[in-house]
Amino acid sequence: MSITLILGGARSGKSMRAESLVKQSGKHVVYLATAPHIKHDEAWQQRIEHHRSRRPDDWQCVEETLNIGDILTSYSNKHIILVDCMTLWLSNVIWKKRDVHEAVRSLCATLKVAQADVVMVSNELGMGLVPETALSRIFRDEQGRLNQHLAALSEQVEFVVAGLPMMVKGEKR
Repeated sequence: MSITLILGGARSGKSMRAESLVKQSGKHVVYLATAPHIKHDEAWQQRIEHHRSRRPDDWQCVEETLNIGDILTSYSNKHIILVDCMTLWLSNVIWKKRDVHEAVRSLCATLKVAQADVVMVSNELGMGLVPETALSRIFRDEQGRLNQHLAALSEQVEFVVAGLPMMVKGEKR
């Protein structure tokens, strides 16, 4: 089992990079989508459709906004799971008023025992301006902590800028 973390900013190409990696694996791809469905938000739906349109028909798609641990442990080493994205998962955890520290601890424990390879996409939010609201600052800080935990567990970490992957940890594939 291997864990790969793909980091980047908005529209950096991080999802496309992750998709490329799982295609190269030769394993059965499970695409774990964490985006919530937001009624009456056409722009959000267009973003979801954009991601859907790039997925090959033979990929299995599982949509789960919160309880991703069970999905991560339900697949064998014949599978590779692409989680897109950890930032939305964290947002869902905060929005639903779950204990963030417990959710992250549980996720990390699950990743340690998962039998499938896992590629996770996550946003790097800490390089911009300090957010104006308290909730936004909490989210930015928790996202940074989540990324640190995921990077520590990962054999490979890449940072994508303008569609170009930069190796942060491990060897480039």
